[in-house]
Amino acid sequence: MVDPKDKTPENKVRPPSRQYPDPAAKLKQDPPTTGHSWDGIEEYDNPMPRWWVWIFIITIIWSVGYWIAMPAWPGIQSATQGVLGYSSRANVATEITEFEARNERFFVQLLDTDLDEIREDDELHRFAINAGASVFRAQCSQCHGTGGAGVQAAGYPNLLNDEWLWGGTMEDIHTTITWGIRNEDFADARWSEMPAFGVDGLLDDDEIDQVVNYVLSLSGSDHDEQLAAAGQEHFEINCASCHMDDGSGDYFIGAPSLNTQVWLYGGTPEAIRESIYYSRFGVMPGFENRLRDAEIRAVAAYVHQLGGGQ
Repeated sequence: MVDPKDKTPENKVRPPSRQYPDPAAKLKQDPPTTGHSWDGIEEYDNPMPRWWVWIFIITIIWSVGYWIAMPAWPGIQSATQGVLGYSSRANVATEITEFEARNERFFVQLLDTDLDEIREDDELHRFAINAGASVFRAQCSQCHGTGGAGVQAAGYPNLLNDEWLWGGTMEDIHTTITWGIRNEDFADARWSEMPAFGVDGLLDDDEIDQVVNYVLSLSGSDHDEQLAAAGQEHFEINCASCHMDDGSGDYFIGAPSLNTQVWLYGGTPEAIRESIYYSRFGVMPGFENRLRDAEIRAVAAYVHQLGGGQ
């Protein structure tokens, strides 16, 4: 050993040179390659496992059998029927027919039962609510929401509270659903019309501002007391005949209450002013020609229990 103090470049011990294998060298046991090479990496030409090959062949045979047995090949108007003649659409139609047949006795019972007596039969009432909920989601939820909460400040009433326009009894609700509101399709549709006090020149801008503040005062909202005091007289002359002196409204002619925080078109000063200036004319379709009476009765039962009914 050379003393570390005596090491010189001449007598310094050098490690042996390392030997690196040739990347291109191939061991005798390596399989042949496909000839593909990426950055010096070559692809072995290994055969696929036998079990994989047989599964692949079986799947091909199975697919040919499926094409023959089941509907598979598309045509211009329909697909091939297949040897088995299977049809998922026909199966669904059969199941729907079966369930309709089971439920038909309840629909017949709904027709034969007075509307106010439906709640007295627990089984019939449960069926009416479930059937009515299904019809409601398909026919009514677009405006009133899937849960019946409506679209606030957009003219679609909330059906979850006790503020019932046109009445909230089973008979009232049934009539509203059957004929609708302010539509031109049915002579029996609910009908009322609010004057456009601004457009028709019944009130000037200052008088409308006064009425707006008086309406805000009725509901306990922020308002200008001086303007509200001046607007009371205009309200009593022009509005009280429908909305009542205290703003409680007249549900049976479709005049909503103004002394609550439930607003059909919004309770902001701007929204109230627009209602007074241009008036409102919400339209609801009648379902006389869309639903059979048993379904309308079911929807009436469903809607009635949403807000507690009357």
